[in-house]
Amino acid sequence: MPPAADTCAFTAVPVVDIADREDGRAARLLLAERLGDISHRVGFVIVTGHGIAPEVIGDVLEQAAGFFALSEADKRSIDKCSSRHFRGWEPIGSESTNNRPDMREQIDLWTDHPARPRDAAPRYLRLLGPNQWPPERLAPGFRPALERWFAEMGALADDLLRLLALSLELEENHFDAAFGNERMSLTKLISYPETPPGQFGVNAHHDTGFVTILAPGITPGLEVENAEGDWIPVPVVPGSLVVNLGEILQAITGNYFVATPHRVVTRAPRLSAGYFHGPSLDMALEPLELHPRFADAVARSPRHASAGFMAQRDETEAGVGDMQSRYHPRTYGEQLWNYFARSYPEHVARHWPATDAGLDRNVR
Repeated sequence: MPPAADTCAFTAVPVVDIADREDGRAARLLLAERLGDISHRVGFVIVTGHGIAPEVIGDVLEQAAGFFALSEADKRSIDKCSSRHFRGWEPIGSESTNNRPDMREQIDLWTDHPARPRDAAPRYLRLLGPNQWPPERLAPGFRPALERWFAEMGALADDLLRLLALSLELEENHFDAAFGNERMSLTKLISYPETPPGQFGVNAHHDTGFVTILAPGITPGLEVENAEGDWIPVPVVPGSLVVNLGEILQAITGNYFVATPHRVVTRAPRLSAGYFHGPSLDMALEPLELHPRFADAVARSPRHASAGFMAQRDETEAGVGDMQSRYHPRTYGEQLWNYFARSYPEHVARHWPATDAGLDRNVR
C-alpha cells in the first residue's frame, strides 16, 4: 500500500524561541530538526530569542518612518528611476506582482558593490552597484542604522541557514561555502497605506531568494496561504521576527522546503522592514544531494510535488498560474534578473536596450 498523502494544511504560523542555537551542538541539532520540519510543512516561522537588539530594529523602522514622512520632492532625491541597479525610493503602485500593482511605498537597498560596465556579461552582473543613500541633511543617521541592520540580519540569516543545513543532513557550513564572496542581499523598507477595497498592499507572491527575515512592525496585515487555499493571518508577536523561505531554497531542496505564497492587506497604515538574504550572483542553483527520505516526503504531498516558481508576465497573460512557471534559473543572478524584468518592465526598458531586457528562459 502506498504511503498516505500529506496535505501539510497548517492552520497557524508556529512561534519558536531560537535562543537554544547558542547552547551547544545537541541543542542546535534539536532546534535544526524543528526548524527543518516547519520549513517543510509551513515555510514560515515567527522567531523569538533571535538575539537582535531591539534598538537595531527600532532604529531602522524609525529611519523608515522619518523618510516616508518627507515631501515627495525630498524623497525623489533617491528616486529608484534614476538607478540602473534598481535601488532607491519608489511611490505607491511602482512595483507589480503577478501583473498587478502593489499598494505600497518602499525603499530598496541592496548590498553595496562597485558598478560593473553597462555591457558586463553575464548581464546579471549589471545589477551590482552602489545604493542611493539619502542626504544626511534629510535623513540624519539613516545610513549607519541601515548598515548595522544589514550586518546583523546577515549574521542571523547565515546561522539560520546553518541550522537548515543540519536539518537536511548536510555539513553545517554548506551554505557558507556555497554563497561566495560577493553576496547580494536586499533590504526593503515598506510603508503601506490602508489597503483599498479589492486590492492588496502586496499581491500574493513567493519570495525570490533563500531566506527572508521580516521586522513586521506593530500593525498586522501579513497573510500566508496553506495547501487548502486558506489565508492564515500572521500575528504580531512583540519582539519577534518573521522568517520565510524563497523559491531558490525550494528548488535546490527538490521542493522539500517550500516558498509559501503570502500577501499583505491592512486596515491601517503599516510599516515594516524586510531583509532578503542572498548569495553571489554567480552561485549555481544545482539540486542538493539529499537522503531519499526527503524526496519521498515530497512525493507524498501534492502541495510540494506541484510547487513552482512565480510566473513571468507573458506566462500570466497566457493563463499560466501565478506560481506555476516552467522556467527555472541556472544561477541566482538569472533569478534576480527575471524578478526585475517581471516586476519593473518599464524600469528595465528605460535603462537597458530592448534587445537585452528579456527573461532568462531555462526549462526544467
